[in-house]
Amino acid sequence: MSNFLQHVRLHLLNCAVLLTLLMSWTASNAGVFSVSPVRLYMLPKDRAIAITLTNEGDTAVALQADINTWTQKPDGTDELVLTEDLILSPPIIKLLPKARQVVRLARLNPADASRQLTYRLIIREVPEALPSNGIQVPLVLAFSLPVFITPPIAKYQMACSTVSVKSSVLDVLCSNTGTAYTQIREAVLLRGEQSLAKFEGGSYVLPGSSKSFALKSEKSFSAGPAELVVTFDDGKKLTTNVTLP
Repeated sequence: MSNFLQHVRLHLLNCAVLLTLLMSWTASNAGVFSVSPVRLYMLPKDRAIAITLTNEGDTAVALQADINTWTQKPDGTDELVLTEDLILSPPIIKLLPKARQVVRLARLNPADASRQLTYRLIIREVPEALPSNGIQVPLVLAFSLPVFITPPIAKYQMACSTVSVKSSVLDVLCSNTGTAYTQIREAVLLRGEQSLAKFEGGSYVLPGSSKSFALKSEKSFSAGPAELVVTFDDGKKLTTNVTLP
């Protein structure tokens, strides 16, 4: 047999093996569902709030909920711990195709009247049992929803400062010493009317936590005074005078 025919035969054999693997190693499709609202707000006096789950797909989907306390380490890293402070009723939901169901998120323990409590409600699809023949990788869809129980007196208190300047990168640290969360939407470094660098985020900063981020420029920063303007999710702005070395 010529080398050419051997090469063709080997190529066809490899294609057949690959096709067999692809047929056996399939991925089960994830369901398509939505949750509304995507951010959950409660007052300490509220016992429960309503959440709407909608199955957007053409097949039934089973959903399960876990609730975690949500805190942040000093460096801003999220930390989730399962809790029984809240409960979703019912905790397991079976939605028929195109069906919609209203569930209730209920508070079991008294809320703190002096500070905001923060949680994460994670609603995930429960994958169906895998068949015994073949290999399947279940693909599941999950939503992680922030939950805030906020007394009227709770407010955020932010302070931002520059940490370091490296060529075209400005490192900034924002700390929240208040009693409620905020979310950084944008940070801009200005010199007069000129924008030197910009950051667009969406980073949560929980009470007692800090968040660092970098503003990047297309060219190196020049020394001198500038203004750091940070915009939060409620539209308020914090302006800090900085001096670039």
